[in-house]
Amino acid sequence: MEKELKDKLEKLAEELKDVMVNPDIDIEICFKDVEVGDSCDLNKKFPYVKVRYITEEHDVHEKDIEIAEDNWNKSVEELKEYITFMIEQFMEEIDSVEYGGE
Repeated sequence: MEKELKDKLEKLAEELKDVMVNPDIDIEICFKDVEVGDSCDLNKKFPYVKVRYITEEHDVHEKDIEIAEDNWNKSVEELKEYITFMIEQFMEEIDSVEYGGE
């Protein structure tokens, strides 16, 4: 991994930890050579963020948000916004599945 990308991912990892305030969401940073959580898959091709969302009924939903190569030239702020947006989309999908039928 080139140094510029590694530095960017290090900064992104820190920013993502600061941005997550929802207690129902657990994120795990899976950036090889930067930060790797306990349940990360090191065989994945791209760095990713593992998101766990726990509903009120204690159902656990997981999603891996990959940072594909075509996004590597984006700024840390753009990447953070992308990941935050993807997490919000993920939560909305789960909410519609969990609570949509009520």
